[in-house]
Amino acid sequence: QVQLVESGGGLVQAGGSLRLSCAASGITYSLYATGWFRLAPGNEREFVAGISWSGGDTYYADSVKGRFTISRDNTENTVYLQMNSLKPEDTAVYYCAAQKWGGGDNRGGSGREYEGWGQGTQVTVSS
Repeated sequence: QVQLVESGGGLVQAGGSLRLSCAASGITYSLYATGWFRLAPGNEREFVAGISWSGGDTYYADSVKGRFTISRDNTENTVYLQMNSLKPEDTAVYYCAAQKWGGGDNRGGSGREYEGWGQGTQVTVSS
């Protein structure tokens, strides 16, 4: 059973940075692609960034490209999301989820094919 736990959220001023972590247990994490998704009030859940099971391919939503970086450390069973130049519109609850043997590309999607959803971590960016 896939179990993922998100951490690293918080309150930051616009232009600031945060690094989110997604820690896995119960699986061989290196076999799973991971996606970061976010849910803001009044919006649907949206894809933010994804990384393939090998770590060789990464994908980003247009809204975060150039500002966010996804990476993984399979020795630590953890995927990271480095968020720089944060904007108030980045405010949301951020979730990670996994897909076995996935390519990591869920652009335009909401992660329906993914599993292991945690409780999320709140990111609030003040203007």
